[in-house]
Amino acid sequence: MAQTIALHTRLKPGKEAEYDAVHARISDELDAALRAAGVANWRIWRSGRELFHLVEVADYSAMRKELATHPVNIAWQALMSELLEVEDDYSGNDLGLAKVWELP
Repeated sequence: MAQTIALHTRLKPGKEAEYDAVHARISDELDAALRAAGVANWRIWRSGRELFHLVEVADYSAMRKELATHPVNIAWQALMSELLEVEDDYSGNDLGLAKVWELP
């Protein structure tokens, strides 16, 4: 059974256009790494500097563990660290945002 994980990140001031540009098309290698790690879909919405992610993944914890040492993701996270206020080094036990409510 797949998981749906919500995430929130924030851009550094003035990095909105650059963030949008690098996400206009991710590399085939990053796409393949995400899919191999169990990601079925990853969507991102931006409001100003605030980023809201919705990740559909087989196992979020396993995905993070696999991507933590993947060379393509390491390079991607290095790029993201230039754009995001708080970088993600994949070392923690992030579980995403807690779901508060859902329309039954």
